[in-house]
Amino acid sequence: MATFTPSHPPNPPLPQPGILTPIRRWIDAIEVGSPRLAHWICQLIPCSCPFEHKFTLFGHFFHTPPLCELNPFYNEFVALRFRALSYLSDVCGENVDRYIC
Repeated sequence: MATFTPSHPPNPPLPQPGILTPIRRWIDAIEVGSPRLAHWICQLIPCSCPFEHKFTLFGHFFHTPPLCELNPFYNEFVALRFRALSYLSDVCGENVDRYIC
């Protein structure tokens, strides 16, 4: 009797949801349904990371990395800002150039 051995390893277990997953889902579930909310989101969430800087000290150039990526909700906030910009542009027909860096 022949035995069958699979040619690929078994599927790895799915990662367990982290402690921050409910907050991520809550941020992702925020619906931008009014121009007032959309403007507020675009003003509150910056279009670029405010911590990244290039500066000169004693004739040497220094660069501080964008520390905002250490924020565990960074991707969710960027997506929320994009949804707000899309709402203002597509639904309200507003010019969003002032919110673009």
